[in-house]
Amino acid sequence: QVRLVESGGGSVQAGGSLRLSCEVSGYTYRSNYMGWFRQAPGKGREGVAVISPGGGVTYYADSVKDRFTVSRDNAKNTVYLQMNSLKPEDTAMYYCAAGPTKFNGRRWDTQDAFNFWGQGTQVTVSS
Repeated sequence: QVRLVESGGGSVQAGGSLRLSCEVSGYTYRSNYMGWFRQAPGKGREGVAVISPGGGVTYYADSVKDRFTVSRDNAKNTVYLQMNSLKPEDTAMYYCAAGPTKFNGRRWDTQDAFNFWGQGTQVTVSS
């Protein structure tokens, strides 16, 4: 059974940093794109960052570029999201998701392309 388990969320003051981890089990995901998404209260879920199977290609939402870094360790079946210079507007539930082997023309943040999702980890940034 496929499981994605996020960890590393918490409460931090604006300007601080957090590192989220997503451990994947029950699935050989090293050939798949992996993504991080988030959902703030009262808003829809949005794409944050996606990383290619080999880690050489990354995509980011404009709102997090130059502050967040996505990475992966295929040997550990784990994906990371390093979040620096956090802002109150980054407050959300963050979800890890396992995506396709190819996007075939779809946008990198097409949520329907991601088949498996974790339960989420809460990030709260205070001003």
